[in-house]
Amino acid sequence: MKFGKTARGFSIIDFKDRYDVECNIQESSLATDDAIWIGCANPEPKTLSDRGWVPYKIPEYVFINTRMHLTRSQVKELLPILANFVETGDVELIPEQKREENSK
Repeated sequence: MKFGKTARGFSIIDFKDRYDVECNIQESSLATDDAIWIGCANPEPKTLSDRGWVPYKIPEYVFINTRMHLTRSQVKELLPILANFVETGDVELIPEQKREENSK
């Protein structure tokens, strides 16, 4: 992981995923609520051809968002799922959390 700052001074962490795709987590400039951006830094679209998967050129006028924009409360909801995945390799909630979620 590489820790740094964006051109506008926001913290950013660059890393690569399992498939060597460049990703990052970045502080958001959203002034009304704390938030982060997380996901792939650049889309790498591909199309299946007779030669296998080949790069697909996206027209310059097309915008593709490859990152999630998450608030602190959204990250808080995801943390138990991610922690459970670290411990068990499973993305399901543990039984106590399932009961708590279903009672809301």
